[in-house]
Amino acid sequence: MSDLFERLVEAAGLPPIRLHDLRHVAATLMLAAGVDIKIVSETLGHSDTRVTRDIYQAVLDDLARDAAEKVVQLVPRARKPLTVVKDAEAASDRPRMSPPRKAKESTEERSA
Repeated sequence: MSDLFERLVEAAGLPPIRLHDLRHVAATLMLAAGVDIKIVSETLGHSDTRVTRDIYQAVLDDLARDAAEKVVQLVPRARKPLTVVKDAEAASDRPRMSPPRKAKESTEERSA
């Protein structure tokens, strides 16, 4: 089969490539296109998706990095300008923070 493939590649005037290399190209393109790892694994005839993950881990890492970068692009980076608040305004406009208090019933139940 490989001999026939090599003759076809040469006859077509293509650069030399092994049949097995096309298998890797196909798998890489499927992963880059977002095809589920299970489908890629079944297409390649792997017995388990772990085999596919082990072989194509670098591709999967690159895809994960690309996905993370795309998500980062969605997050706005510009900060809103800070405003100065005077002490008198701060006390009247904003609620005062105080620690939570326990209900009397729960403390009475514990002491009994």
